[in-house]
Parts: sequence; structure tokens; C-alpha cells
Amino acid sequence: MAPADATVVAIAARQQGMVSASQLVAAGFDSRAVARRCASGWFARRHRGVYQVGPIAGPLAAEAAALLACGKRAVLSHRTAAALMGLRTRAQGEPVEVIVLGRTSTAHRGVLPHRVRSLAVEDVGRLHGLPITSPARTLLDLASSMPVAELARLVEEAQLQRQATRAALLRAVERGHGRPGAPRLRAVLRADEEPAVTRSEAERRLLVLIRAARLAAPRTNARVGRYEVDLLWPRQRLVVEVDGFAYHSSRTAFERDRRRDAELQAWGYRVLRITWRRLVAEPNAVVAQLAALLSAATPA
Repeated sequence: MAPADATVVAIAARQQGMVSASQLVAAGFDSRAVARRCASGWFARRHRGVYQVGPIAGPLAAEAAALLACGKRAVLSHRTAAALMGLRTRAQGEPVEVIVLGRTSTAHRGVLPHRVRSLAVEDVGRLHGLPITSPARTLLDLASSMPVAELARLVEEAQLQRQATRAALLRAVERGHGRPGAPRLRAVLRADEEPAVTRSEAERRLLVLIRAARLAAPRTNARVGRYEVDLLWPRQRLVVEVDGFAYHSSRTAFERDRRRDAELQAWGYRVLRITWRRLVAEPNAVVAQLAALLSAATPA
């Protein structure tokens, strides 16, 4: 292999099998050399000025090719960024979305550019070796075009995966003041806000509701098998757990709780999880649900 070819192969290996025309020139290729390798099948044109080297491309070849096509100031963004972060599933045939600083006059098939004047350092990172908007900036960019319910799901997922904290999301909203998605993301964060309460405080509030509704009194912090549960009605075989993001904010905790619930259900208990937000926002609905469960489970 000629030295120039070896140089290009090394560059392509770092870029999911892609190289740009400017990188080929820097490696010593002129237009005739590029044309010969295209004719032989060694190079394959992916975009204007972007080539695939060899027959096998990397798993993120489309993303790498889009970045090279849009220039050094491009970063993966929007739905593409969210999919790479594992926050959503990318649809078949979906274009690669990139943020491009400044103006670009060239259109590329399968690439959706979003032009901005500036991008804060905090809003850019790298994933799988490719430049990409931060999780917080990605959610801000998506906020203007995504249904609120879907946006709220992504915000929750980003926090559960520890990819973005609430504080980071709020900072992104402040930096994006004036952007179309900022008010919607702020509204989702406000709706998702929970006070810094302890589990015992939440349990006390629920017990007050139960007494006011004159429902059967539960046992608190009771043992069921190897578990301690928040509230237990033994005769009705009903377990209630009081949840809050503050103490269920990691994927590990989420999975642990689901395994615990499945085991309790296998022992014949029904498990109801009640969030602090529901206790505050819809206490009557919480009481009605508890009353229905207790009534249905009470022995004749």
C-alpha cells in the first residue's frame, strides 16, 4: 500500500470509514488519483467532497459523512443526537440532523442542517468520537417541534440515565433565552418539579389523606418477606410505596424497584406506587384509587 493510501486509511479509521476531499488533498491525492480510486471501487462518494474508503463503513458512517459534508463547525444535533444518546429510537430513513455554525449553501441528501450564529462551549460534547450537542442542548432544540408528552418523557429519561441534571437543563434554557423551545422546556421542568421532601414526610401526607377519607388504617414500614414496604394492608394484600424522583433518580434504583414489585406480586400482593406530585396535585384521585383497591380486595 502506498504511503498516501495508508495515511487515508488511518484517517478513515478514526471517522467511521469516511474522509473529506480536503483530507485527501492534504494526504497527497489530486483529482485524478481520487477519480481512479473511485473507478476501482476503493473510494465511494457519499456526499459532495466526502468519500467512503474501502467496502466496509463504521456503524455511524452516515453521521460522520454528514459532519464532514457540513464542515468543521458542524455538530450532530436534534433527533440524531437524542437517538445516539439512547433517549429515542431513530426512524428508518430519518435524515441526519446537524447544527452548523454560520451559513452553508450546499445541500446534502439525507442531511438536515440547522444553522445557528453561535453555540456555547457547554452545549457541545463528543460521543463515539463525533461532535454532538449536549443532552441539555439537544432537549432544548427538540422542545419547539416535539409534543409536550414526548418531550416530558425524554426529559425524564435523560435524568434517569444521568445524562442531564435538572440544573443543567435549566442552564440550557437560560442560555437559549429567546429560542422557540425555551418556554416549552421550562414549562416541562416546572411541571416536573418536586419539593425536597423526605420519604417519611410523603408517607405522613398520605396517611393524613387516608385518615380524612376514613379508609382502613395500614401498617407502616411493615415487613413483607425480605422487604420493608411503606404501607401495608395485610388482609387486602395491598402494598403502597411512596415514590419521588429525589430517591428513585437512577436507572439502577428504577430497575431494583421493578424487580421488587414483581416479587411482591408473585407472592400475591398488589403494588401501588404513588408519587409526591400526585399527592399534591390530585389527592382526591389518590384517595379514590386506594378506596377502590381496598374495597375490591376486602374479603366478603
